[in-house]
Amino acid sequence: MTSAVRIGVGGPVGSGKTRLVESLLPLLAGVGLEVAVITNDLVTDEDARRVRASGLIDPARVRAVETGACPHTAIREDPSANQAVAEELETAVPGLDVLLVESGGDNLAATFTGELVDYWIFVIDTAGGDDVPRKRGLGLLQADLLVVNKIDLAPHVGADLDRMHADTAAARPDRPTVFTDLASGRGLAELFDLLVREARLPAAAAR
Repeated sequence: MTSAVRIGVGGPVGSGKTRLVESLLPLLAGVGLEVAVITNDLVTDEDARRVRASGLIDPARVRAVETGACPHTAIREDPSANQAVAEELETAVPGLDVLLVESGGDNLAATFTGELVDYWIFVIDTAGGDDVPRKRGLGLLQADLLVVNKIDLAPHVGADLDRMHADTAAARPDRPTVFTDLASGRGLAELFDLLVREARLPAAAAR
């Protein structure tokens, strides 16, 4: 059995991680890929329930991991719970191509271990402050792809998008960053094209 490509989605609370997962589901399905989702949170399955209720994926393909501790522990220090659920899904879904692993909301230090995912995305948002890129948290620095979300809110929260563009480029000179408004879909096509190409998804052959 060939393992699915595992893609991590991390970032602070409210940045748009679940929205990103929901945005990717129809795009991945649209190029014929079989997809499943794992959500992580402290003591709740709220994100998993939201994805199941979205109508975007068979609810049986969505599983929740309740970490019971700091959420990024289960995606970095001890990913065994996520690995076990990933293996269950790969058995339960014949021909599974892509597994999206969403981290619980956490601080800027959250990172995914390579033992769990093949590629990972870190999501921040303009409402969190335009100084976030200058803080250079490990998640922002090390992610394969950085997403700066909620660019539509920048004028309302006093965030300087030009400054954020410059600061993310300085912090990640060799890694891509995409600026998005996932609520409207702005920037999503660019994000998906990057994901298909850089994560080497089977969709690359279908596009």
